[in-house]
Amino acid sequence: MTGSKDKTQQDLLTGGILFAAALLFVFNGSEAIGQVIAAFAGLGAGVEEVLTIAVLLNVALILFGYRRYRDLQKEVSHRAAAEQRASTLASIDPLTNFFNRRSFQEKCTAMIHDAGRSGKTVAIMLLDLDHFKTINDIHGHEAGDVVLKIVAERMSKILPPSSIAARLGGDEFTCACTFDDGQGEMIERIAEDIVAAMTLPISHDNRELAISTSLGIARSDTDGDTIDVLIRRADIAMYAAKNAGRNRHSWFEPAMEEVLQHRNMIEGGMRGGIAAGEFVPYYEPQVELTSGKLLGFEMLARWESPSLGIVQPDMFIPIAEESGMIGELSFAVMRRAFTDARNWDPSLTLSVNISPSQLRDPWFSQKILKLLLETGYPANRLEVEITESCLFENLDLAKAIVQSLKNQGIRVALDDFGTGYSSLAHLRALPFDRIKIDRSFVTAMGDNGENAAIVTAIARLGESLGLPVTAEGVETLAIETQLRGLGLAKGQGWHFGKPMTVEQTRRMLADRNMLPAHEAHLPRTEISADEQNRLAG
Repeated sequence: MTGSKDKTQQDLLTGGILFAAALLFVFNGSEAIGQVIAAFAGLGAGVEEVLTIAVLLNVALILFGYRRYRDLQKEVSHRAAAEQRASTLASIDPLTNFFNRRSFQEKCTAMIHDAGRSGKTVAIMLLDLDHFKTINDIHGHEAGDVVLKIVAERMSKILPPSSIAARLGGDEFTCACTFDDGQGEMIERIAEDIVAAMTLPISHDNRELAISTSLGIARSDTDGDTIDVLIRRADIAMYAAKNAGRNRHSWFEPAMEEVLQHRNMIEGGMRGGIAAGEFVPYYEPQVELTSGKLLGFEMLARWESPSLGIVQPDMFIPIAEESGMIGELSFAVMRRAFTDARNWDPSLTLSVNISPSQLRDPWFSQKILKLLLETGYPANRLEVEITESCLFENLDLAKAIVQSLKNQGIRVALDDFGTGYSSLAHLRALPFDRIKIDRSFVTAMGDNGENAAIVTAIARLGESLGLPVTAEGVETLAIETQLRGLGLAKGQGWHFGKPMTVEQTRRMLADRNMLPAHEAHLPRTEISADEQNRLAG
């Protein structure tokens, strides 16, 4: 409003100057012009000085006014263009040319209102790219921008002309379509086409970038009548699609909201629980199959929640991964385990699992070393277990981390061997110290000849490569006997003992004379929240 008022005042001023100059010229200049002409023609006396000045002044004022008028016209034109650009930037995402969140909400509010009056339904689809952060981390943000542009292009080709599409931020997109009652299959088909289109590879910088998407759908006739509610419920459905395996779509259902509320409750409890020291290590024995000798333990995390009791990792680990808490949680539990085990018999080792997100951290090995130094736990008694899923995203970084761990004297094992798509390639590319056979093969050895053949093949492979093999999931004497017959040296599972608390572990070690006498009945080591989280920062 201020800019418009200033322009009006400037236009009035310019018009006033031109009008005044014209009046002066008419009243004062007309006679002078005649005399000037006569003087130049030699027909009259000289021109009076006052009249000459009046003529020149009038001409100058007219020229000044005209020039100022032209300048103002240009300024008005530039301002109008700038205001148009500002308006566009305020409503359009400059990268994809889709609407932004605010504009999408405004336009969808009108769409929902119009659809309600005409008996139609609005479907809100919200999609999030699966593992998009990995593309930015590995290939850079320029590659990420290319992906976002192509996603928008592919969506535009699939959506009906009357649709509204937006990029809400990051790698999150949404769109709105109207459909008649009983034509929900049209939205179903659009959703399927979008999900399928996103799986097509994207070429960039002589590389092919692979993505997929998870998509959630909410509808205005059953799931809400405001855009805010519909976006939130489409978002809930989208997360249900992710949890179901990604690369798919899902319609909102009321039960999903209850699941999300429960998940949020768990996540909130975890955030407070990590700081309060509620996540603790349990220890599963690892034994020598031929003699039954105790060789060490695998550290497993448990959540001792005041309200939920003992929570198993399959409930909280996925949430820790999704919420970004896995690093903080893992180091907190490892710190306590290293403190527990540092004075145990020197022959005992400790195995710890790391998550895929931790293997994307180039400083991971340095953080482990720092933790070992602070707790006093010997590096040569630590074995880090890496699953093949950890290696899928960035093999070069994984190589660097594995080599750095080994340089510190830490052993590295390939966990869950046999479940990955390229196990042999990983064994060739990385200097592992051990192979661990996935428990799914071991526990079913007696019931399934194929599983027994797989275990046998892995045992022979380890022997040929000079790599020791550990079998997980040894739950019966019969399985133990089969494994001994294959020449396997190390096993773990419920047959040898379930995961134990530190108190139970100390009692077992004391009975075997593998624990200093003064530690045999010590309570669990308490560690402050600041100390637990020191590395995660």
